[in-house]
Amino acid sequence: MKILYFGGQKSGKSTLAEKRALWLSKSKPTYIATYHDSFADTEMQARIAKHKAQREEQFITIEEPKELTKVIKKGTYLVDCVSMWILNIMDEKSLLSQLNTLANTEANIIFVLNEVTSGVIPIDKESRQFIDLTGIIGQRLAQICDEVVEVKFGLENKIKP
Repeated sequence: MKILYFGGQKSGKSTLAEKRALWLSKSKPTYIATYHDSFADTEMQARIAKHKAQREEQFITIEEPKELTKVIKKGTYLVDCVSMWILNIMDEKSLLSQLNTLANTEANIIFVLNEVTSGVIPIDKESRQFIDLTGIIGQRLAQICDEVVEVKFGLENKIKP
C-alpha cells in the first residue's frame, strides 16, 4: 500500500502519517528522514529533535536525503519529508525515476509532502523550480498512491480513493 499525506506547514500530517505507519506495520516501521543538515540550521535541528522525541522508539530511523530506492525494500516505511527530498535533488528526471521504482516496490510506503503549490509564483528562479517540482512530484505521488489524505489543523480529509 502506498499513501500520501499532504498539507501545510504544522498541519499535523507527520503525526497522522506516523500513526498510520504504526497501524499498518506488522513490526517496527522504518522512518526515512530526508533532511540534509548542510546549513547547520539550529531551528531545523530543534524541529528534528522534536520529531525524534515524538516517535520515540517506535520506529527504526534511517537518514537518507537522496536515494530512497536504495533503502526501501520490503516492510513499512514513512518518508518524511518528500519536500526535503525534492529540495535535496532538484532534478525532475531523477525524482520521477525513483518514484517509478518505488511504485513497483512491494512495500507499504507512506509519503509526507508539504503543500506549497497554492501560493503566488515566487520571484526567484530556484523557488519557482522547487514549487514546480513539488507540484509535479505531488501529482505523480497521487497517481501511484492507493490513498491520498489532505491534512488541515490535524484533521484528515481522504481525497483518494
